[in-house]
Amino acid sequence: MKEGKLIIFSAPSGSGKSTIIGELLKDESLRMEFSISATSREPRGEEKNGVEYYFFSAEEFRDKIKDEQFVEWEEVYKDRYYGTLKSEVERITKKGNNVVFDVDVLGGCNIKKMFGDKAIAVFIQPPSIEELKKRLESRGTDAPEVIEERIARAEFELSYSNKFDSVVVNDSLDKAVLCVNELIKDFIEN
Repeated sequence: MKEGKLIIFSAPSGSGKSTIIGELLKDESLRMEFSISATSREPRGEEKNGVEYYFFSAEEFRDKIKDEQFVEWEEVYKDRYYGTLKSEVERITKKGNNVVFDVDVLGGCNIKKMFGDKAIAVFIQPPSIEELKKRLESRGTDAPEVIEERIARAEFELSYSNKFDSVVVNDSLDKAVLCVNELIKDFIEN
């Protein structure tokens, strides 16, 4: 059995990345399996441990960093860590499936650097910062100061888009899904 490849998605919060990934996961021919990230933030809404994220306290997360259990990790906000466990990558690729990463830009760049040609890095870009702010506000899940934090973070993340293999502007969800689907098919077939 052929070992799976790595598919990295990064984008500012609210760019539609999770929606695009959700659509791609429905295409069984892509043999994609979502890499569940680890985080030290609290679960939101109906999120469950081991489904949307592996939830750890900040202290537990730091212990895993010391034990080198991550492919990549980042302290995105104070004591708010996100990372990818090595065990997740091995679990998925050994089955012959392609690992899907939903990570911040620094994590995406680090994974790409570590795995080289075994990985493709795709940056999902919002049409504009103004549109991104509207999307975040319409979610109704974050306080205004959190939205402002996310917008500031988005401006930083956008400066990394040129470090990715492909940049897809999500101004139309259907077009973005189609474009990314073609990129992934080409990557996994070669």
